[in-house]
Amino acid sequence: MTNEPLVGVIMGSTSDWETMRHATETLEEFGVPYEAKVVSAHRTPEWMAEYTRTAVSRNLEVIIAGAGGAAHLPGMV
Repeated sequence: MTNEPLVGVIMGSTSDWETMRHATETLEEFGVPYEAKVVSAHRTPEWMAEYTRTAVSRNLEVIIAGAGGAAHLPGMV
């Protein structure tokens, strides 16, 4: 098994970690390699678009996106 992430877990801000950590804990239970990042649709929309555009070339198979408040991140991804 590779350590290269297959799943990207992204959240709008660090305050979303308490909710999103459950996804990473489940991935760890199943031995699925992942990366977890803060990707704001509001503060860093260009980086969010780049993250999404390059997901396949980085071998990500799934992106789990979550955000509180307005929660534009999942819809924009």
